[in-house]
Amino acid sequence: MNRIDALRAAMALQDMDAFVVRDTTNIAYLTRFEGVFDAERAHALLVDTDGAVLHTDSRYDAACRAAAQGSSVSVDAQATSHAKWLASRLKGGNLGIEDSISLSEFRAFEQELAQSVSLVETKGVVEKLRSVKDESEVERLRAAQAIVDAAFAHIVLFMAPGISELDVQRELDNYMLGHGASHLAFPSIVACGANGANPHAQPTDKKLEAGQCVVMDFGACCKGYCSDMTRMVFIGQPDSRLADAYALLRACNEEVQATLKPGVTGAEAHQLALDILEAGGYGGTMGHGLGHGVGMVVHEDPVLSPRNNEALIEGNVVTVEPGIYLEGEFGMRLEDFGVIRKDGFEAFGTSTHDPVVV
Repeated sequence: MNRIDALRAAMALQDMDAFVVRDTTNIAYLTRFEGVFDAERAHALLVDTDGAVLHTDSRYDAACRAAAQGSSVSVDAQATSHAKWLASRLKGGNLGIEDSISLSEFRAFEQELAQSVSLVETKGVVEKLRSVKDESEVERLRAAQAIVDAAFAHIVLFMAPGISELDVQRELDNYMLGHGASHLAFPSIVACGANGANPHAQPTDKKLEAGQCVVMDFGACCKGYCSDMTRMVFIGQPDSRLADAYALLRACNEEVQATLKPGVTGAEAHQLALDILEAGGYGGTMGHGLGHGVGMVVHEDPVLSPRNNEALIEGNVVTVEPGIYLEGEFGMRLEDFGVIRKDGFEAFGTSTHDPVVV
């Protein structure tokens, strides 16, 4: 089943005759148009039982029409608002509306469409489709991860006492962008010493020093898909406390990965990580969720957290990233991402879990 047909099947379950997609990533996913969309939220995709039409404007018209060649999607660059455009095409029935739209746009839809269709508020319809990756998507995710693995091997040779967090971040980013990344998946995190206890630390001019643990969380985008990995580097041999904490963190990551398979819920995976950390003497030191989906953007469904009681299914792609954070002292996080297969979890990365010392 192609992606638009899969959307129609989801629409039928909610008694929708048509569905309008406004999230640009969702539009790119459904249409498979590549090299067309940017950060502007300029497009609306209307899907009904008869077809799929992309409403865009003159800035994207030629590129969209070229991308649509051979597809089932038609393109309309009529110079009008999305609301008025929809009103001109729809006469009756139930229209599904993505929950990603702004309140002001929803009000515009109400004003233009309320007399002709019934608006149906929805939640995560296309995002749920995106949460299950096919093999072509898995290959793109692997390509993005290969850039990150190479970047880690490079940055380990670059790091040394006296270099700042910002120096490491710039070198890491430049390497990824120079070796196949179209852009970064997110701003890279480089945090040494006590700064590492902030899970989303901002790199500073703080210098790397002997005895520190340095947390690096980074990702690359390639062929429209993202990667995400976190590794630690020790500046000089770690003391026994840091070494023991890392050994526990590694065991936590690897034990959770070994249990992931279809049927396990996100909440169960998260709780297992908490239980392992607590048994090792670090209970209460991880305040964030264990993991999240990765795909066309770096945070997707499903999540490995207490709020997800749904079972994982084959094709889900998730991170596993337990952390230990002691304010004012140090922080650690070990993250991989991979795909749920019918018999377990297949990590994409090749970077070692062994302690790395520079």
